[in-house]
Amino acid sequence: MSAEPFSCSRLDSSLAEPLARLFDRAETSCFCRYFHFEGDKNAWLARLFHEPDANRRELIAHARDPVLTGVVATLPDGTAVGWMKLEAAKSLPKLYAQRTYRALPCFEGPRAGVLTVGCFLVDPAWRRRGVARALLRAGLDLARAEHMSAVEAFPRRAEGAPDEQLFTGPLALFTSAGFEIVSDQTQYPVLRLVL
Repeated sequence: MSAEPFSCSRLDSSLAEPLARLFDRAETSCFCRYFHFEGDKNAWLARLFHEPDANRRELIAHARDPVLTGVVATLPDGTAVGWMKLEAAKSLPKLYAQRTYRALPCFEGPRAGVLTVGCFLVDPAWRRRGVARALLRAGLDLARAEHMSAVEAFPRRAEGAPDEQLFTGPLALFTSAGFEIVSDQTQYPVLRLVL
């Protein structure tokens, strides 16, 4: 049995509402929908302002998807305290199309079975207590169980940055889990773990 006071599980419809409440508590209105939103930055900002519930509804609907879309850390009472987006790379073309990552040689070759860590959200009261590490460990276990080929991550190098700016995860989290740098850009390296 884990010594951690929380457990990590694959997102499904039973965890959708607890996860949405985590986003509410953290006052994070994106509900992890940005990389799925088809509009530009201005349209996204307009949506956040004029349609604040649209992202929440989409997150809850997305939880019904039978494919792996993320991992949720919950307390025994069902309260969600952490989230890690973990999806097929092909499901997140907006992330890969960003100027920083577009056309990098590390993305050439076969892409079947590649998962992407899109982001993390940890309840502010639970930060620096091993939640992100446990989410990553559970996500890698799920990826291996589903015979995925690799997991890619996009941490930001930023000394002294507040936690909110490290939503893609700290570099050390991934390197300590065995990820290797496959594109060593100064602030935005790309990491991969071959499974």
